[in-house]
Amino acid sequence: MSKRRVFTWDQLPEILTAQDIADIMVLSRKRVYELMQIHPDHGGIPNFIVGASRRVDKSDLLQWKDGLKEASR
Repeated sequence: MSKRRVFTWDQLPEILTAQDIADIMVLSRKRVYELMQIHPDHGGIPNFIVGASRRVDKSDLLQWKDGLKEASR
């Protein structure tokens, strides 16, 4: 059984992993990877690839989250 790490937004590093995003957004890591596969123009999380890993700029995640809040109003 994995233990969820608890963060505040300020504690997150500038470059995020899928696990970081899963922990802060209370999502499964699988769902985060699914959202990374969707183009940002269609609601996906903006990300970039480093080797075989996907990473997200913290500022991009915050903009993405704020965009979801605006869209739901």
